[in-house]
Amino acid sequence: MIMKLEIKNLHATIGDREILKGLSLEVPKGEVHAIMGPNGSGKSTLSKVLAGHEDYQVTGGEALMDGRNLLEMGIDERSREGLFLAFQYPVEIPGVSNANFLRAALQARLPKGEQIDAVKFYQHLYQKMDMLKMDRSFTARSVNEGFSGGEKKRNEILQMAMLEPKYAILDETDSGLDIDALKIVADGVNAMRGPDLGVLVITHYQRLLDYIRPDVVHVLADGRIIRTGGPELALELEEKGYDWLLKAA
Repeated sequence: MIMKLEIKNLHATIGDREILKGLSLEVPKGEVHAIMGPNGSGKSTLSKVLAGHEDYQVTGGEALMDGRNLLEMGIDERSREGLFLAFQYPVEIPGVSNANFLRAALQARLPKGEQIDAVKFYQHLYQKMDMLKMDRSFTARSVNEGFSGGEKKRNEILQMAMLEPKYAILDETDSGLDIDALKIVADGVNAMRGPDLGVLVITHYQRLLDYIRPDVVHVLADGRIIRTGGPELALELEEKGYDWLLKAA
């Protein structure tokens, strides 16, 4: 069996409004795919549906992760099975330090009765923080509380690095980042690229894809994929916009 995140003819609504209207795509493990598209096309809805957000109702289609039905899993089970979502707007968790948050998340993945080795945990954490150019003081700070936009996004990538998912969805991770923060976040993602990780990057802009070069680019419009191509498709969108594709769809 080919290991992949596979979405087949997915339909989803919020309230009485259908947003995903037969979306299909595949992200094989070891590849980086990008989704681009105009505002309101369903990009963030896709990420929330895959993560199990309760406001969205799946009305048709499938989402499979390595052959297993993602849509039948609870939110926590999806995470434990290897799905990770980096939020467009990371939430603050006052009173919970970054170190304790990550330690609890990793502990939840261990068999019952097994405990995390504290020394190895901090060695691993510091290694990943150094990779992302994060000061060690972040371990004691509450999750995202008082963080700048760039610090929040860097913290999301730190969580991804520590949890080592099978598939990561980055929902507009580039929004609100200056060029230096963008490069650091991209370097962190690129450092994790490899045969054991599939990445789905959701973005409006080509600039992120200058640093995280995708294997495949998908264009999402009106709730479905209307074009798939290589990295050159993102450059074409940057030059021409979306109108030429929307007219042809």
